[in-house]
Amino acid sequence: MTKKRNRSRPPQPLQERLRQIALGAREKAASLPPGHERDRLLETAVSTESAAAIDRWLSSPALQGPK
Repeated sequence: MTKKRNRSRPPQPLQERLRQIALGAREKAASLPPGHERDRLLETAVSTESAAAIDRWLSSPALQGPK
């Protein structure tokens, strides 16, 4: 028997979730001394902000499909 998929929608839009992840990572990094863990958190924040920018770009109305 196959499992049913969870078809519920997340409570917040993707942009808001990405913003919260980046903000949380930056806040945690600010409280840490320089080192590997802080660098990892800052990389997470940067990559999450990049993902948000790409999502905004892909969902923009100015983006035209191929003709």
